[in-house]
Amino acid sequence: MRIFKTRTVATDSCKKGRVSVRTSSGEIIAKPSRMIKVDDIVSVRKPPVTYSFRVKALTENRLGAKLVPEYMENITPKEQYDLLDVIKITGFIDRRKGLGRPTKREGRELARFTDDIYTGIEDDMSDFDDTDPSERGWDFDFDESDFTD
Repeated sequence: MRIFKTRTVATDSCKKGRVSVRTSSGEIIAKPSRMIKVDDIVSVRKPPVTYSFRVKALTENRLGAKLVPEYMENITPKEQYDLLDVIKITGFIDRRKGLGRPTKREGRELARFTDDIYTGIEDDMSDFDDTDPSERGWDFDFDESDFTD
């Protein structure tokens, strides 16, 4: 009930084992045609979050969004939603391979982030002077005997 955008996506998630139903007798990996009962808890893994819903009532027809709270209660722990906030903050820094190109906004944020890092390095490098090491009295004259046993 409005957990997935389409029935096809819901079916695929069930087949991949991302949907489970916890009944009074135990937990079951849900199949697409699984019948649920009142007070069952449906867990849906949409990485990185696992959402949990308690069934309050059953219906045969599709419902409008305003009626969903009468039939389903969201019991997802707050820690799961905190994971989403962390991902939003760090998502553009450590993008996993295969997630596509960064958006324009992410690209700007990444450029701003890397510019700050490199600017800091250049500031640290300004402490070194460019004088010749021989002028400092360091000896860099080597011959082969220095490297053989």
